[in-house]
Formats: sequence, structure tokens, C-alpha cells
Amino acid sequence: MHQPADKQSVIQATTRWIENVVIGLNLCPFAARPWRQGRVHFRVSEASTQQQLAEDLAEELLALKALDPAERETTLLIHPHLLGDFLDYNDFLEIADRLVESLQLDGVLQVASFHPDYRFADSQADDPANATNRSPYPMLHLLREASIEAATASMADPDAIYERNIRTMRELGWNAWKALMAP
Repeated sequence: MHQPADKQSVIQATTRWIENVVIGLNLCPFAARPWRQGRVHFRVSEASTQQQLAEDLAEELLALKALDPAERETTLLIHPHLLGDFLDYNDFLEIADRLVESLQLDGVLQVASFHPDYRFADSQADDPANATNRSPYPMLHLLREASIEAATASMADPDAIYERNIRTMRELGWNAWKALMAP
């Protein structure tokens, strides 16, 4: 993970990742529509402590719940100054889940995880499959449960997305993935 120059650089790198990887490789077949419609919100957190990040997360969860999905479908809470270590980040996800519950948003919103060093529990560090959840900076993706349910309702096997993504990344390989992420 490189140290960001400013918020705009963080947003530019994240935008490139969404366009080239998430949408470009169709890793999330539901991402293109809200992206094209401008319903994806970016928040670059200045948090330097987990408490500050939890406060930012609570603020963004409540804001997302309060807004109509036609205005804001999803939020990316990017925190470039904190949780650069994947194990620390992974531990923070428990705090995020407890926060969703304490705000009584369980079943309404959920938090998905993306990190530059993301690693699935059952994979080797160098497995390109890990790139399905690798992003330019640590971030928390806030999603509406109703939107996920609606998007997957017509799918025979929503788990097939995960399996296809792993195949895609393994076929693509690290060098091609890095090229997609490069400025």
C-alpha cells in the first residue's frame, strides 16, 4: 500500500480499480448500473485510530440508511491512513459488524471488505484468487441488503459469482491485474 498524496489521489485510484477491475472484469455484475448512475458515494476517512474509523463508519451507515437508494445505492469508506496491516483490518471487521448490529441495521445494511493485501483464509498469499477482494487502499463497502437480495433473486446460483471470480483472477494472473491497477 502506498501512502496517498491527497484525497483526490485516493479517489482516482479507487475509481480506476472500480472501472478496470470490479466492472471491467465483471467481478460484481451488479456494480455497473449504480456506478453509471452516479449512486456510489466515496468517503475518504482521515481516521488515525480505530475509534475514529468506527465513528466515520457509524456516520456513513446512518447516512446510507437515511438516503433513498435512487440517490445513493452504496458507499465506499476508504481509510488510507489506518489498518494497512491485513490482520489488523480483518480484526476491525468484527467491530464493524458489531456496529451494524448496535445501530439496529442488521438485515438492512452490511459491510463488505476490500484491502490491498486481502487474503482468503484458505489460500496461499500468492494465489491470484485473493485479488478478487484486493483494492488500492483499505476500505469498507457499505451495501443495502435489499439491493443484494433483489440483484440475486433471479440468479440460480449466486455463489457462482465468487467461483467465477476466482477462476477469472487465476487466469488473469498477478501481472495483468497489476497492469489494470496502474495509473
